[in-house]
Amino acid sequence: MKMEEIKAVFLAELKQVEHSEQLSAFWTKFLGKSGEVQKLMGGIKNVPKEEKKDYGKKVNEIKNWAQSLYDEKKDEIDRLMIAARYAKEAVDVTLPAKHVVSGNLHPLTSMKYEMIDVFAGMGFDIFEGPEIEDDDHNFTRLNVLKDHPSRDMQDTFWLTEDLLLRTHTSPGQIRVMDSRKPPIKVLVPGKVYRSDSDATHSPMFSQMEGLVVDENITLCDLQGMLDQFVKAIFSEDVKTRLRPSYFPFTEPSVEVDVSCFRCGGAGCSLCKGTGWIEVLGGGIVNKKVLENCGIDSSKYSGLAFGIGIERIAMLKYGIDHMGKLFENDIEFLKQFKA
Repeated sequence: MKMEEIKAVFLAELKQVEHSEQLSAFWTKFLGKSGEVQKLMGGIKNVPKEEKKDYGKKVNEIKNWAQSLYDEKKDEIDRLMIAARYAKEAVDVTLPAKHVVSGNLHPLTSMKYEMIDVFAGMGFDIFEGPEIEDDDHNFTRLNVLKDHPSRDMQDTFWLTEDLLLRTHTSPGQIRVMDSRKPPIKVLVPGKVYRSDSDATHSPMFSQMEGLVVDENITLCDLQGMLDQFVKAIFSEDVKTRLRPSYFPFTEPSVEVDVSCFRCGGAGCSLCKGTGWIEVLGGGIVNKKVLENCGIDSSKYSGLAFGIGIERIAMLKYGIDHMGKLFENDIEFLKQFKA
């Protein structure tokens, strides 16, 4: 194109440039190394010698003119872009603030922490074992014989012939006694798994195991600890009672009841008119279990107890179905905000 033609096209197309992408393409077309203005300088070789100086002068004038107009357009587009960004990012300080809803701990988490605090105050350490256990830790060394009903497929989630999802946190007892020498005072919280589901049972639930091993440990120590626990969780007025029971890993074994904290023992729907509520199981550690872990049962004795965290949460908060603790219903969970 000739000089005048280039100037006319330059002006016409410059007017149509509205944003930075178009400006970049415009620069390449006219002012880049292969642009139309640069091509004019390459045409000097075709100009007669006596006209070269004048031709070069005119090309430089066009180049400076084009660069000046380009710079003006660039400044204009930059200002528009900044103004648009400011408009987009502007904050109307007169608008009401957005209401941010604060979260809260899940009732099971709160219950777990509260229970840990109670036993930590009695000097218990915390140990967390694996959720996938082997038969040896989950059953055999806890004195659960091969023909015990808890080994049946309807109760246990087996992964292989030897591996399973732990059915209780009691394997933590074995792992702790394998790695530590008495005195031992440890709490083992965690998830456990059993093939069971109804209003008060779930295939997955939370349990907290307690273990104390020392010289001269008796059922009196167990009841004393549990007395302190239920008073801290429910009410200073509640009491515990022990009823004979059976667990293969404790001897003697007991079921632990708490006096009804709703009716004070008079009898109500919560305690089914008995004045007592079953809360957990425990007992004195079976001598065979101690010996399976290399602990001298003639010198040391121990106590153990297992508490269902969901069970305690349901009693304390008046929850009538275990499934509500796993449904993640926001309206339900809001009730437990501290």
